[in-house]
Amino acid sequence: MSIKQLETDRHQELAAFLQSRRARVSPEQVGLPRGMRRRTPGLRRGEVALLAGVSLEWYTWLEQGRDIHVSVQLLESLARVLQLDANERAHLFLLALRQPPPVETFSPPTISPTLQQFLYQLGSIPASVVDPRLNVVAWNETCRVVFGNYATMSSERERNLIWRLFTFPAEQLNEEWEELARVYLAQFRAGYGRFINDPWWATQIAELSQISPQFRELWARHDVLNVSEGRKTMHNPLVGELYFDFLWLQAADFSDLRLLIHSPRPNTGTAEKIEQLLAHDAEQNT
Repeated sequence: MSIKQLETDRHQELAAFLQSRRARVSPEQVGLPRGMRRRTPGLRRGEVALLAGVSLEWYTWLEQGRDIHVSVQLLESLARVLQLDANERAHLFLLALRQPPPVETFSPPTISPTLQQFLYQLGSIPASVVDPRLNVVAWNETCRVVFGNYATMSSERERNLIWRLFTFPAEQLNEEWEELARVYLAQFRAGYGRFINDPWWATQIAELSQISPQFRELWARHDVLNVSEGRKTMHNPLVGELYFDFLWLQAADFSDLRLLIHSPRPNTGTAEKIEQLLAHDAEQNT
């Protein structure tokens, strides 16, 4: 299939999507009278154009699948008029501009019962849910036993993976740590790119740059990596060294959340040590 045909198909898909969303919105929902002679289900093209602040001719061309320029501002107006939800808004932008919609502000994500249940079903594998700022926002019992009780951490920074990683200099002594830092920073920079207008990021980056020479050096490289896995070694005072292979997974239905799963590395005794930690924790809580 030619590139021209692919573009034509995209424009036609956009046209059909707009028509279907327009038909779904009643005049009463946008404060317009229904009138006596309305045959069109939902809104008329002229009504959408009026409410979105565009000409009827321009909007008609858009619904006809023509190849016309569409700005971010106009798409935002259409999303508002057509009362699109977050998924529909993202779909509109991808069809019209082949890019996701801009994100201006950060909102704390909601952890669904299904997602929390999934964490618990991982059993003896430490797993957590992380937001775009790399704050741990949900975890299973094994994660709590291995990495600490996030529920008792009073400040956001104590639950932030980047802050924890770069403020424990004793752990920054080997090549594995640097690779871990590069992978984590890749995820952190991805969030920064999405919420670049959020002042939280500037504050965090400035303070980490002042506190940690390692952060300052790695951040200045501006590495953009598509790395979703790596290795991590940590020392536990009760059982000694723990060795993990970790994996970042995108939660498909929760675009602002990622799963961070630590699999015990085979043939290192880590799985057995985790069982010991779980048993010790159970004894302490009985």
